[in-house]
Amino acid sequence: MRQSSLVVVANRLPIDDNVALDGACEWRRSPGGLVSALHPLLRHTPATWVGWAGGTGPAPSLPDVDGVRMHAVPLTGEDLRDHYEGFANATLWPIYHDAVEQPQHHRRWWDAYQRVNQRFAEATAEVAETGAVVWVQDYHLQLVPGLLRTLRPDLRIGFFLHVPFPPPELFMQLPRRAELLQGMLGADLVGFQRAQAAHNFAQLVSKVLDLPATDRRIAVADRVVRIGAFPVSIDTAEMAALAGRPAVADRARRLRHDLGSPDHVILSVDRMDYTKGIEQRLKAYSELLAGGHVKVRDTVLVQVAVPSRERVGQYQILRDRVEREVGRINGEFGRVGEPAIHYLTQPFDRAELAALYRVADVMAVTPLRDGMNLVAKEYVAARVDDAGALLLSEFAGAAAELPQAYLVNPHDLEGLKQGLLAALRADPADVRTRMRAMREHLHRHDIRAWARSYLSTLDQNGELVTHLTTG
Repeated sequence: MRQSSLVVVANRLPIDDNVALDGACEWRRSPGGLVSALHPLLRHTPATWVGWAGGTGPAPSLPDVDGVRMHAVPLTGEDLRDHYEGFANATLWPIYHDAVEQPQHHRRWWDAYQRVNQRFAEATAEVAETGAVVWVQDYHLQLVPGLLRTLRPDLRIGFFLHVPFPPPELFMQLPRRAELLQGMLGADLVGFQRAQAAHNFAQLVSKVLDLPATDRRIAVADRVVRIGAFPVSIDTAEMAALAGRPAVADRARRLRHDLGSPDHVILSVDRMDYTKGIEQRLKAYSELLAGGHVKVRDTVLVQVAVPSRERVGQYQILRDRVEREVGRINGEFGRVGEPAIHYLTQPFDRAELAALYRVADVMAVTPLRDGMNLVAKEYVAARVDDAGALLLSEFAGAAAELPQAYLVNPHDLEGLKQGLLAALRADPADVRTRMRAMREHLHRHDIRAWARSYLSTLDQNGELVTHLTTG
């Protein structure tokens, strides 16, 4: 098998589930941040992406996509249930997101997590050339760095966690806390979205594993593992160029007309997830309608909630609750031809999403906890007119980089309502000043700056960094 000097390892391959009759595949762009973040870097770079192709059974043989080799890792139905839906998303995900939902613990889930991580490590060892750089992504694969170091000590291994990393008192609940930390320490560089996460990790390594640790370095036997914050970003120029196309601007005008040409459009774009604060947002909007602060004829909310993890019980319950609340609000406050909320569950292509961003007078991004939230950054990049107000949760990683947003605590219903009203009623000059400042920040801290920062720390000879970030 042909080997690669750069290997990205992630739970999913970044492709559509279905391959066309001519054998062609396309990049899958989703509301999840990983593919959107890495796609601009890899599409012109000789590399291999190791991941699950979707479905169960033997791994399919897939064509290259934009020059990136796709190497599929097979999963069985049991793997999918116990590793992905179980340990990754019903144990780790809630713990890493402030235990918004109660985490569940089952021994067979841990067995599956180990088994699948071993399979990913073996697949990576097979495709990586001698001395290659391997970049392991996210909480599904926290054991892979340690397993891979045992298989291939010649590799330069990086691990990046896209979600928050919890404080010690939450992480300590995990029965397998030591093994998870040891797995991550197999990397040469462990990256997080925020400095606080790196601090949490260092504290835990010191407490659980009794290793000397600072917020920058951890001594592991004869190695030094570096840790740090590397806030992920987007291809700012690509989104700005897309949003600036005449066809997208025309589509935005038609969308506003289709919405009834209201004075104000509020937009939210989320995965259907209990961490995104969708229910709290709907409750706040409902109370603003009930109090007469917002009127349906003047203001409309567009809520895009793309289904995810639909076989996980907590997500099915959440979707039912959200749809009931949307129905109640529309039934109570809507008029014939004038719903209070336009509720959409289908994914949108990039051009349609850019048009929605251009329509939105207020972009409401109010998760209860989020590692970064690239939707907030996409909205800022798309506002080439310097208009639009970003309402942003204090608990999204993006809040640390975009302090000019209208920041709110989504747990505080009254504060959320006041934040919405402030964004809706803001002076246009103030909105422009805030948006310009955020746009300037994103132009300096785009996806290439993120990759350069992370990979220059990981890849000491610098050749990969130059190739990746100038393509």
